[in-house]
Parts: sequence; structure tokens; C-alpha cells
Amino acid sequence: MAAPAHRRSLRKRRTLVVSAAVVAAGVGAGALVLNANAGTVDLYHETLAAKDGWAASGTGTTGGTKADAAHTFTVSTRAQLVKALGSASDTTPRIIKVKGTIDANTDDAGKKLTCADYASGTGYSLSAYLKAYDPSTYGRSKLPSGTQEKARAAAQTKQAKNIVLKVPANTSIVGVPGTKAGLTGAMLQIQNVDNVVVRNLTFAATEDCFPQWDPTDGDDGNWNSNYDSVTLRGATHVWADHNTFTDAPHLDSANPDYYGREYQIHDGALDITKSSDLVTVSRNVFSNHDKTTLIGSSDSEPSGKLRVSIHHNIYKGITQRAPLSRVGQVHIYNNYYDVTPLNGYTVQYSINSRAKAQVVAENNYWKVPSSVKVAKLLSGDGTGSIKGSGNLVNGTVTDLVAAYNAASSKDLKTTVNWTPTLTAGLETSTSAVKGLPTSLGTTAGAGVLK
Repeated sequence: MAAPAHRRSLRKRRTLVVSAAVVAAGVGAGALVLNANAGTVDLYHETLAAKDGWAASGTGTTGGTKADAAHTFTVSTRAQLVKALGSASDTTPRIIKVKGTIDANTDDAGKKLTCADYASGTGYSLSAYLKAYDPSTYGRSKLPSGTQEKARAAAQTKQAKNIVLKVPANTSIVGVPGTKAGLTGAMLQIQNVDNVVVRNLTFAATEDCFPQWDPTDGDDGNWNSNYDSVTLRGATHVWADHNTFTDAPHLDSANPDYYGREYQIHDGALDITKSSDLVTVSRNVFSNHDKTTLIGSSDSEPSGKLRVSIHHNIYKGITQRAPLSRVGQVHIYNNYYDVTPLNGYTVQYSINSRAKAQVVAENNYWKVPSSVKVAKLLSGDGTGSIKGSGNLVNGTVTDLVAAYNAASSKDLKTTVNWTPTLTAGLETSTSAVKGLPTSLGTTAGAGVLK
């Protein structure tokens, strides 16, 4: 039975955060959690609750909860984080506590690195690149090749070696409460591994110094960047919870135009691709971003994977892909979408279902200004499905699929081939859904967990 209020749904989870008063009374510093099955555990050992989305399927998601003392780390620099992560092929359970904000664009000694540092020695320069591939002389029929494209790729490879942080299996990466914990300029790569927890971190300013020009992308070409803040590629059992994702401080409105197209230095915020599976994305804040969450990188990805639950998140100042879903069974519930234009980010759509994706979107709340049509909240290619129910627009129950289909030539299908069962915390009452903008404002994102 659905919980009548957001606070009640929190209490129905297997874990309960101990109040600060209890901690002060003598339990000790740090966040503590009461686990119904395992007694008292701290924040860093907390595991995903039973039935809390797709990541609870099968063995569930426990991250590094079995880590011994030798594999429990507190890190505050990039070099320390790299050492704590170790080899991506090492399956030894580990807990990594991130204290403060770590800048990925620093060297092993902590010196700040710039785009010029990555370009140094490669022969790349933006001005030379722009001259070499100007569509008026190079044309629009083929990708860039030759000296400057090779130099750009070499510079991009140098940046990637520094900012791409590879996460091994059986790992929990958790921000230390009260320290403004997070990663700046980084891409956390969770690739071909199982059982990872990422919590209480702010991911900001993940930027590609060397976007590639593709004149064949769309009608007018596009600049494409290479790094997501968090990327899942062939990963399974991943829980991303209570994080904040943002482009800040460099927003897209500050990007210049070259060849008449935006020089885009940002890619995804949290992408789930390459047949990743059994993922729960809960109580995060996504703000000031364009291409937010991609589920499935190709229309030809095989079926049977890409099962993802997305619940109790805030989307504010998001242009698109919240999420864009391909192929998989995706459950989207109890999220708050504020599609009011913000800092130059204007909504194209919130949820897209394509490539036969089977999406259930229920009991979400949209705040929609008069300048945005309700028909724009969804999108698809004519093959994807969205089964919607209980969704509110400005407090009124609204059939979003019907609104989209009435205005589109590529109808969304309205039936799906599955029924969600891993739905712990699902709130279905209209009063609870109406309360999401307020309740999530104090319970979602980094810095909430204590």
C-alpha cells in the first residue's frame, strides 16, 4: 500500500538515520544508520534497501560494505582518490570517503592543470582546428581528419588520463557529511563491474577541453564532447543516491559559437549505457544541464538489459534526457520536474522513450510555466512506450502521453510489457505527489545525509 506522505515513505525504508541528538549523546561522530537486519551501521556501510528499484534485484547492491580496515580510505585530493580506487579489475570490497571537493584537473602534486597544459606538446590549437575544418572550405560530408584532428585527439587523450576515474566492483564512494564533498571536472567511470554505490557527492564542471566537430551530425553539424560526470558502461547493480549534478560554474550560456553551432563542452550528467543493468537512481538533484541521463547509447542495443529505476529526484534547469530511454524497462516515479527556463537552459522535453523502450512514468510532479506546452514534456520515435498514471502538472492530474500524442506524428505507445514490483517508497496519493516539490527540496541532493 502506498505511503500517505513523503516522510512516512522514508520511515518505511529498511534504514533509519539516527538523530544528531543521539549521536551527540555518546554514539560518536559521523552519520549512523539503524539497519533492521544488521543492527547499527554508519553511512558508509549503508546498503540499498530491499525492493528499492531495479538495483535491489537479485543479490541487491551493497557496494563496499564488507571492506576491511585496509580497504577503507578517506581522500581529499585527486592523487589520494586514484590510489584508493586502485585497479579497476580488483574486486576487493572498498569504502572511499571523499572529504571536501576534489579537483580532477590537478596533477599528482596537486598543481592545477588547464586545457593549455593538456594541449602542450600535441600541436593542437583551436584557431588552427577551426581554420582546418571550416565547412566553407572543408565541406560537410565527412568527419575531420588530418594533422589538427590527430592533435585534438591526442590532447583529449591526455585530459582523459587525468580526469577519468575508473571505479572497481564492490565499491562505495560516499561524501563525508559537512565537508561539501564532491568532484570537480571529473568523470567517474563504472565500466563492466558489479555492485557500486555512489552517494552524497556534488559533481560539477565536467568539461571537455577539446570537443570534436562533426559536420554530419544533424542538418547543421555539432560540436560533441566526451565526458559524463558519472558514466555506467556495462555496469550492474549500481545505486546513485543523494548526489547533485550541475554544469556550474561554467554554464552553457557562456559557450561560444563556431561554424554557427554551440561549442559544447559538456556531455551527460549520469549516463547508463552499453547494456548496463539493475540501476537505481534516487534522491539526486540535476540542475543547469542539457543532456542529462542517457539510458542506452544505441537503438541497436540488445534487449534484456538497461533496467533502471529513477525516483525521488529533482530536475531543475534541465534541457533534455531526464531520461532518454532505449530498449530497457525503466521505472520513473515520484520525481519533481521544474521546467521553468533557468540560466539559459530551456526544456526540449523531460522524458523520451525510443527504440522500443518500456517506460512506466507514474506519480511525478511537473511545474510548467505558461511559456511551455504540456505536449513538450514527453518525446519519442514512434516505437517506444510510456505507460503514465498519477502524474501532476501544476497540481492537476494530467495525461501526458495523450497530450504528446495529440500534437505528435510519432505516437508513444501506451502499454508496456512489464509491471514494476521493486517499488519501495512509491507514493501514489495525490496529496503526496503534490507535496514532492516541498519534501524533495529538503531530502534530495548532496549534503542532506548527515
